[in-house]
Amino acid sequence: MNKTGKVLSINISDKKGIIKTPVDEAIFIEDFGIEGDAHAAKGKRQVSLLGQDSIDKMTAMGVDDLTSGKFAENLTVEGFVLYELPIGTRLKIGETIQEVSQIGKDCHTGCAIKLQVGKCVMPTEGIFTVVIKGGIVKKGDLIEII
Repeated sequence: MNKTGKVLSINISDKKGIIKTPVDEAIFIEDFGIEGDAHAAKGKRQVSLLGQDSIDKMTAMGVDDLTSGKFAENLTVEGFVLYELPIGTRLKIGETIQEVSQIGKDCHTGCAIKLQVGKCVMPTEGIFTVVIKGGIVKKGDLIEII
């Protein structure tokens, strides 16, 4: 398994249930999530990650105009098959340390992403982390399994 990957995009939104907007960098707050993101809160789903390979899979299925943040993921990354990382895996992302806390999620009925995109890969291929050590993450930062 690859031990390093890369942050392709950091995505935030001020409301839940909408497509996130890419930003160049973000402040990650310990045991909370990304400053200014609607999904930031204590709990086990502080940050969401989706691999570029999952987005490419949807594009290959004929879904047009898929850009980072369309699946409401906070981090679009490459280099790992995210959903194969065991829960408890620690990742050094930029200045932060994050721990994989959940693989996939139940998609609620009428999910805005599914309605807009036609299908959502987050329920099976997205992962969630908790922020163990806060700091800044920038687009292009390396991700290391530690």
